[in-house]
Amino acid sequence: MTGKLAINTEQAPGAIGPYSQAIKTGQLVFISGQIPLDPATMEIIPGDIEALARRVFDSLAAVAHAAGGSLDDIVKLTIFLTDLDQFARVNEVMAGYFKPPYPARATVGVVSLPKGVPIEVEAVLQLPA
Repeated sequence: MTGKLAINTEQAPGAIGPYSQAIKTGQLVFISGQIPLDPATMEIIPGDIEALARRVFDSLAAVAHAAGGSLDDIVKLTIFLTDLDQFARVNEVMAGYFKPPYPARATVGVVSLPKGVPIEVEAVLQLPA
């Protein structure tokens, strides 16, 4: 496959700007940052950081599935947190979604995120040939 293909699913929040939920090029899928929005209402879900992280990982899984893959195909994650004191709690949630070998990952502390949420996660998948 040459070029790029936009990936969309109603099982994850729609884009809130001029971007795609994901772009597939060849066997790679680049998933845009997911924040804890309810896909049906596009409102921030209630709850603590664990609930918010689960919503984000559920959205990543939905977009990965729409692209023909799964969380198991993720090779790189970038997690953005407005409070790095939540790092361990997010790790606990992530451990429930992934198994070894875990994806490569960076966690970045940021001042703010869209809609004032405390977490955003983006991913890169490599789909099976």
